[in-house]
Amino acid sequence: MLQALVITLREGFEAFLIVAISLSYLRKSGRHALTSAVHWGIAVAMCVSALGGYLLYHAANQEWLDGPLAMIAAASVTWMVVHMWRVGRRMKGDIESHLRQSSVKPGAAAFLGVFLFTLLMVSREGIETALLLMQLRETVHLALGAAAGVAGAAIVAWLWSRYGHRVNLSLFFQVTAIFLFVFVVQLLIASVHEMSEQNMMGALSQPIHDATESWGPDSAFGHALTYALVLLPAAWLAFKGLTGGTSHKTGPHTAAAR
Repeated sequence: MLQALVITLREGFEAFLIVAISLSYLRKSGRHALTSAVHWGIAVAMCVSALGGYLLYHAANQEWLDGPLAMIAAASVTWMVVHMWRVGRRMKGDIESHLRQSSVKPGAAAFLGVFLFTLLMVSREGIETALLLMQLRETVHLALGAAAGVAGAAIVAWLWSRYGHRVNLSLFFQVTAIFLFVFVVQLLIASVHEMSEQNMMGALSQPIHDATESWGPDSAFGHALTYALVLLPAAWLAFKGLTGGTSHKTGPHTAAAR
């Protein structure tokens, strides 16, 4: 449940940032007529994400797909965190630059350009969320955790829109990044174990399967990872609090949000 909550919280808020920056730019640049393209892009992206999640969940031969999909999910999370950490400072500028190129086109071309940009950016977050949640489909109270994460993202989004100068988004993304990196370790272990179980590693399949059998969620190592999901982010938050790092500063994501 906790994994689902953090995933939907972070992904939902990143999607909000993209939409908020897009709408803000269009309004400030006097292109109010194109805001409807953003709204349509969001609506279609939600449908695309839901369809992608449905197809993933009902895919045939899921036992064979579990390992590769878990590996893809782990790579996706790692890339997402590292990418956002590196380009967060210029996220706002990048989005506005893409919108500037799309919105200066004449008539219907401008509408289509803004619509497609919004569709791509938001559906990317949605498909990524669906892929990650699929790895947790056997988790108890998954739907409740995901719903709580979406509600949390909406609350953080509202706080950002009202008190953006006070919200330390940099710390928010740091804490969730630590959580997700621990989650990546879980995904990698599950991926290797499932792939060896399906004999995808040739002669190494059985030795690897036997070696990772004791690393499951119910093992001592699995319990340690579960505790680390909570303790490591909490420890980082406490460290930043003791060193004064919880005060609002312009960081990778606070700068992006402006």
